[in-house]
Amino acid sequence: MRTLGNSRVPVSALGFGAATLGNLFREVSDEAAHAAVDAAWAAGVRYFDTAPHYGLGLSERRLGEALRGRPRDSYTLSTKVGRLLLPGGTGGMDSGFAVPADQHRVWDFSADGVRRSIEDSLTRLGLDRIDVVYLHDADECGDDGAQALSEAYPALERLRAEGVVGAIGAGMNQVAPLERYVTETDADVVLCAGRYSLLDQRAGLSLLPEALRRGRSVVVGGVFNSGLLADPQPGATYDYKAAPVDLLGRALRIKKIAESHGVPLRAAALDFPFRHPAVASVLVGMRSAAEAADAAAMLAVEVPDELWDELREEGLMTL
Repeated sequence: MRTLGNSRVPVSALGFGAATLGNLFREVSDEAAHAAVDAAWAAGVRYFDTAPHYGLGLSERRLGEALRGRPRDSYTLSTKVGRLLLPGGTGGMDSGFAVPADQHRVWDFSADGVRRSIEDSLTRLGLDRIDVVYLHDADECGDDGAQALSEAYPALERLRAEGVVGAIGAGMNQVAPLERYVTETDADVVLCAGRYSLLDQRAGLSLLPEALRRGRSVVVGGVFNSGLLADPQPGATYDYKAAPVDLLGRALRIKKIAESHGVPLRAAALDFPFRHPAVASVLVGMRSAAEAADAAAMLAVEVPDELWDELREEGLMTL
């Protein structure tokens, strides 16, 4: 367990990324979703991350139901703000989530929007508080994140000062906007998705060193780059699209070297982010009890330094 930045909010090394519980790409039954949370809990996971965006609130509802019977002080829950859910939709697959589109998302990084989003999330979760709140995808909302930085972030600071939330930050898929929150704000943590993995180490160039220097934490998501580093084969996805041939070849080379050291590729991919001391937790999507157990087992694998040395020698790892 580590705490986030200067806050008192603890997180487990392995975190539960609950986008899967919102039917990301395919449906998950209520029973399988609950079993995934139960298995993760049994494996020691105590940090759970969700968002209104994930399945139009389905992820929040399912996660809240699965956690509701557990002591509230025994786990950490994070969700996100920036998108409000309003009635009415167009139907069909919704932004990659297999859910009825009976609602639609509206960008809102105003101060009022932040408070309303948190209130709505608490209702869906059915819990008494949220421990960590991230500004979600502020770089994608059309104004280069200006409103998020000028209105939403100060609103989060006020909520933290009031004790409504324990830690605040921003979560995005790009490095440069996250660096602004590390260098220009008093955020406790940033969530960096997909940019600190065995295939993409951009966050290690300046974001992570700057976070460490300033006492901020980094939570890393997307360590499998949406699938390629979990099972590299033709048809595998990278950043939710078909993986380019050159990246597939690179992943296969990494897999061969990892296995020559007795390490499954998934274990190497999970272990890699923790080589940087700014990283507090790694989020992994788990849609079943088997996936939760596998993630915990992979994180427990001891990865020898010789593996990292060989990857650097072969030009497959730059940091």
